[in-house]
Amino acid sequence: METIQTEHKMAVMPVGKLLFSMSLPLMLSMIMEALYNVVDSLFIAHVSEKALTALTLAFPIQLLVVSVTVGTGVGINALLSRRLGEKNQKGVEETAMNGVFLAGITYVFFLLFALFLTRPYFAWQTNDGEIYQMGVEYLSICMLWSFGCVGQITFQRLLQSTGRTGLSMISQITGAVFNIIFDPILIFGLLGFPRLGVTGAAIATVAGQIIAMLIAIILNLTKNHDVRFHFRSFRPDKKVIGEIYQVGFPAILNQSLNSLMAFGVNFILIKLSATAVAAFGIYIRIQNFVLMPAFGVNNGVIAIGAFNYGAKNKKRIDQTIKSGMLIAGSILVLGIVLMQTLTGPVLILFDASPQLMDMGSAALRIISLGYLFVAPTLIMQGVYQALGNGIYSLIITLMRVVIVLIPALYIFAKIFPLNMVWWAFVLAEGFSALTGVFLLKRIYHKKVRPLKTVESA
Repeated sequence: METIQTEHKMAVMPVGKLLFSMSLPLMLSMIMEALYNVVDSLFIAHVSEKALTALTLAFPIQLLVVSVTVGTGVGINALLSRRLGEKNQKGVEETAMNGVFLAGITYVFFLLFALFLTRPYFAWQTNDGEIYQMGVEYLSICMLWSFGCVGQITFQRLLQSTGRTGLSMISQITGAVFNIIFDPILIFGLLGFPRLGVTGAAIATVAGQIIAMLIAIILNLTKNHDVRFHFRSFRPDKKVIGEIYQVGFPAILNQSLNSLMAFGVNFILIKLSATAVAAFGIYIRIQNFVLMPAFGVNNGVIAIGAFNYGAKNKKRIDQTIKSGMLIAGSILVLGIVLMQTLTGPVLILFDASPQLMDMGSAALRIISLGYLFVAPTLIMQGVYQALGNGIYSLIITLMRVVIVLIPALYIFAKIFPLNMVWWAFVLAEGFSALTGVFLLKRIYHKKVRPLKTVESA
C-alpha cells in the first residue's frame, strides 16, 4: 500500500502559488457548472416565461440536494485533508469510505422526496396549472436520478481533498459540456430528437451529472493514490461519521439555508408578481456564474488550511487567509463591474419582456453591490471549516438568511416599490460580513495563535 508522501505539496509549495494552482481548476469547473445552469434557464426562457418560473420554483429543492451533498463533502474534505497533514493513511481511507456511504444515504432521502413530495411542493407554491405541471415534470426527473449529482460532488471532493483539483475539473467540465450540448437538442427537438421542453432540460441535466460521477469514480480509482477503497471489508464507523458531521452538519445547515433563502424569496415574490420570480431566477443563475470562482477559492482555503492546521503550521495558515481574501476579492470586484455594465445584454439573451427587462435590471444591479461583503465572508467561512468549526459558518448564514434577509425582504415588499426590494440582499450581506469578522478574530485567537508556540518548540 502506498503511504502519504512525507512532503505533500500542501506543506511545501508557496501558499499563494498553491492556492491559485488548486483554486484555478476549481474555478474553471465551477464556472462550467454555473454555465450549464445558466444555459438551462436561457433555453427554457425561450420556451415561455412560465417555464422559467417553473424552473425557478424547482430551484430550491435542486439547491437542497447540492447543499446536503456539499455540506457533507466539506466535512469529508476537512477531515481527510487533516488526516493527510497528520500522515495518517488509515484515517484518510476510513474518511473516504464513510464519505461514500453517506452519499448513498443522501440519495435515498431525495429519492423518497421524488416519490412522495414533488406534487405537494408545487401545489403549495402556485395555483397556475401550467407552471405546476412543468415544475412537477422537471423536478421529478431531477430527484429520481439525483444519485448522479450526489455521486459527482462526493467523488470530486475526494479528489479535491488530496490536492488533485485538476482531475476534479475534468469530471465536472465533461458533465457540464454534455449538458450544454444536449439541452437545446432535447428542449427544442433538434437533430431528429423529439421536442421535450422542460422534460428535455431535466434529462440533459441528470445525464450530465451521471457522466461526471462516473468519470470522477474512475479518476479516484486510477489516479488518486492517497486513497484506497475497500468496499468488501467496509463497515460504517460511527466515530468517523461523527467527525465528518462535526464540520459537515453545520455546513449542511449552512448550505441548506441558501435553499431556504431561495424558497422564502420565491414565496414572497410570487405574491407580488410571477415576473419578479422570473427576474430572481435569472439573477440566481447569473450570480452563480459570478460566485462559483470565489467558491473555488473557498474550497482551496479549506483544503490548504485544514492540512496545515493538522501539520500545526501557523505561518502557512496566515498566508492562506491573506491570499484567499486577495483572490476572492479581485474576482467579486470584477463581478460587480460585469453586473453593472452587462445587465441589458444578459436579459436580452433570456428573451426578457419589457416588464422583465425593467425588473431584472434592477435586481442584477442592486444585489450585485453586496459582492463587496461576499468575498471576505466566503474566505472566513472556509477558514472556520478548515479549523474544524462549521458552527461559525452556520452562524454567518443564519445572520444573512434568517435574521436579516427574509424579514427585510418581507418588510421592503410591504413598504417600497417592487424594484426597491432587492436592497434587502445588500443589507443582509453587510450584516453577515460584520458577524464574520468578529467570529474570525475569536477562532484565530483560540486555535491558530497557539500554534506559534508549537512551531517554536
